[in-house]
Amino acid sequence: MDFPLEPDPNDKRAAALPSSSSSKVEWRRWAKRARSRLSISELSQPMNAHLAALLAQHTVRHVLLYSAFGHEPDPAGVRELWPAQYYLPRTEGLELRVHPLPAPLIKHPYGFLEPSPTAPQAEPGALEAVVLPGLAFDLRGYRLGYGQGFYDRFLPTVPQALWIGFIPQDLIVPALPTDPWDLPVHYLVSEQGVTACYSRTS
Repeated sequence: MDFPLEPDPNDKRAAALPSSSSSKVEWRRWAKRARSRLSISELSQPMNAHLAALLAQHTVRHVLLYSAFGHEPDPAGVRELWPAQYYLPRTEGLELRVHPLPAPLIKHPYGFLEPSPTAPQAEPGALEAVVLPGLAFDLRGYRLGYGQGFYDRFLPTVPQALWIGFIPQDLIVPALPTDPWDLPVHYLVSEQGVTACYSRTS
C-alpha cells in the first residue's frame, strides 16, 4: 500500500505540520504543542475501547502496556475491557524489563510509575502484544519517541508480538523522518478506530 509522503492539503493541520525534510527535534516540538491542545482524558476512553476490540480480534492474552505520564493517553482502562495478563516495563540501564501486573510501583526519575526492581519479572517471549506510547506516529507505522531509544532496542526482542501504537488521531501524520533502526508498528489505535500499518508478511 502506498502512503502520501507530503501532508494532505485537505488536512486542517497541514499548514502547521513540519515539512518532510524537518528533523525529529522539530517534529517533537510540533507534537508536544499539538498534544497539549487535546483533551487526553476524554480521548483515552474510546481509544481503550478500540484497543480492547483489537486484542479480542487477535485473542491476545499477554499484553505489555505502558505507564502514562505527562499528557500521554492512558491505556490502563483496557484492563477493565478485555481479560488478559497485563504487564508493565521497567527501565534498567538502557533496556526494558517486563513485569506482570499487579506489581508494586515506584516513581522513575522522569516522573512516571514503573514496577519495583524487586517485583517478579517475565520473559519478553511471553508477550503477544506491545502497546507503545509516542509523541506521534505516521501512516506507515513509524513512531516518534522521546529520543531515549528504549523501545527501539526492545522491539527486536519481541518479534512474535503485535506492536500497537496508542495515539490520538491528530498525532497521526503522513510521514515522519526515520533512522535505520526505526521499526514500524503493525497497528495504530486512536479514538477513531484501528488502522493497519505494517504486516510481517508484506
